[in-house]
Amino acid sequence: MSAPSDADLIAAHASGDPQAFSELFRRHRDRLWAVALRTMRDPEDAADALQDAMISAFRNAASFRAESQVTTWLHRIVVNACLDRIRRRQARPTVPLPDTGPAEPAVPRDAIAEQDTRMAVQDALAQLPEDQRSAIVLVDVEGYSVAETAAMLGVADGTVKSRCARGRVKLAKLLGHLRNPSADANVPDDAVAMRRREGR
Repeated sequence: MSAPSDADLIAAHASGDPQAFSELFRRHRDRLWAVALRTMRDPEDAADALQDAMISAFRNAASFRAESQVTTWLHRIVVNACLDRIRRRQARPTVPLPDTGPAEPAVPRDAIAEQDTRMAVQDALAQLPEDQRSAIVLVDVEGYSVAETAAMLGVADGTVKSRCARGRVKLAKLLGHLRNPSADANVPDDAVAMRRREGR
């Protein structure tokens, strides 16, 4: 017997099946979590946004119309929950605590470099307007098509393309140092100082 489709599970949930929604969430939680995390940047905020989204989906499953895929519907709810939390957080800005402390174990230099790059990308994404960030996360990070992203965000395909284009231009400026590191980056400090004194 074949497994029920996502649409079958939504219908079963709306009809009172107590297990159907849990199965639907289990199928898609990894992708939904990835979108929430990359949009929110903070794991706790992402978890809260995902929880908000799933409560909303659980309560409003009866309103689902088969005009789009169930996954598209779920992702739209997750993105909206994330954006709602971002707007509320911007209205009440807080200073995040550092992720690491003095008791953290040392990690290899290449791992530190990779983490620095990830943080730089996350910081750059955070500087984008909400509409551009959500489009970039869905298309460039998560790999959804323009059409899928447009359906999730409830906008036209051309709007997604425009938001991605503007966001990529801003990211290119913000992350330019990753592609063009300083020529002095791997030169000993004394050699750099000497070269500067000599006017080179």
